[in-house]
Amino acid sequence: MSTSLIEEKIRQLAQLDSTGMYLDDFLLTWDRTDDEIAAVYKVVEILMELRKNNISPKVFDSGLAVSLFRDNSTRTRFSFSSAANLLGLTVQDLDEGKSQIAHGETVRETANMVSFMADVIGIRDDMYIGKGNAYMREVAASVEQGYKAGILEQRPTLVNLQCDIDHPTQSMADAMHLIQHFGGLENLKGKKIAMSWAYSPSYGKPLSVPQGIIGLMTRFGMDVTLAHPEGYEVMPEVEAVARRNAEASGGSFTKTGSMAEAFKDADIVYPKSWAPFNAMEKRTVLYGDNDMDGIKSLEQELLAQNANFKDWECTEELMALTKEKSALYMHCLPADITGVSCEQGEVAASVFDRYRDPLYFEASYKPYVIAAMMMMAKFENPAEKLTQILQRNKQRIF
Repeated sequence: MSTSLIEEKIRQLAQLDSTGMYLDDFLLTWDRTDDEIAAVYKVVEILMELRKNNISPKVFDSGLAVSLFRDNSTRTRFSFSSAANLLGLTVQDLDEGKSQIAHGETVRETANMVSFMADVIGIRDDMYIGKGNAYMREVAASVEQGYKAGILEQRPTLVNLQCDIDHPTQSMADAMHLIQHFGGLENLKGKKIAMSWAYSPSYGKPLSVPQGIIGLMTRFGMDVTLAHPEGYEVMPEVEAVARRNAEASGGSFTKTGSMAEAFKDADIVYPKSWAPFNAMEKRTVLYGDNDMDGIKSLEQELLAQNANFKDWECTEELMALTKEKSALYMHCLPADITGVSCEQGEVAASVFDRYRDPLYFEASYKPYVIAAMMMMAKFENPAEKLTQILQRNKQRIF
């Protein structure tokens, strides 16, 4: 077994300034510096190599990773559990329906009560505009206060597992897929990625995936095109982030109302349905007012609006417009596949089938991304800690 590659990656990690991540939360990718983003990817690569070499990366002998999912999840839920287990933490799900939260317990009380021996808290809260990220920050402020008061022995790190604004673990895993595919983070510069709306027979899909993509990929000098029909705009403040990132990185951020224009000469395509920003704002108000009739009316309105754009589908004809007719197709999964999971959806079955294995690879990086976020928040010098793990050389499988 050769560990020279791991040693070299640890040396590269040590050259990056990631001290800002220590005892901090990972809520939005654009809150983090370029060095911190690059360091996450370097830790991901090291953790992958450790596992490949049968070296246990467990840095905890005990401790909890608390998960709170306010929306349905399969991939991210299992990724969070896998990440916690990889580092030696035990996962404890917080079921709000079975806790005192359902009976009026405050956020501050709940955050402190579940954190006595917790090192990490992962939250998914993506359903309501203006609520999810705000809730995460309220939890973060509550545990910070508990830690400073001496109630908590350690300050749990909060990881955003998807909110109303960003889906950082997804977009970071997506970028890791591109890093692996193109042979390095530096090779993403100049690549064109089309983040396009696509038709779905359902309504209300979060905006955080497209927002996460344009908010992250523009940092790498990529040419990012956001495509959608009129009425499917994303948050204007996230578009502003994308424009600033593109200007700083030497890339570009453009918008178009044509899926074909977005796909033309693209190196990567990411066709994905999402709900209109204005409609999601309206939905939040209706739920706040407990207006179920209004919700049903809005749902029918949005389904009818979606139906006007059934031609926004990732087809073989559109893929033929991409660079060398072989752009990398990406999706956060599950995709609405025409003739398979629905009568008409986001992507043609032949396109999806051709990219099935790459899609699974794309998903496979998320546990490592989450584990890297956890590790960098808990250890001030991750390079030193990873060196100790390597020297310890404890086998994962005996």
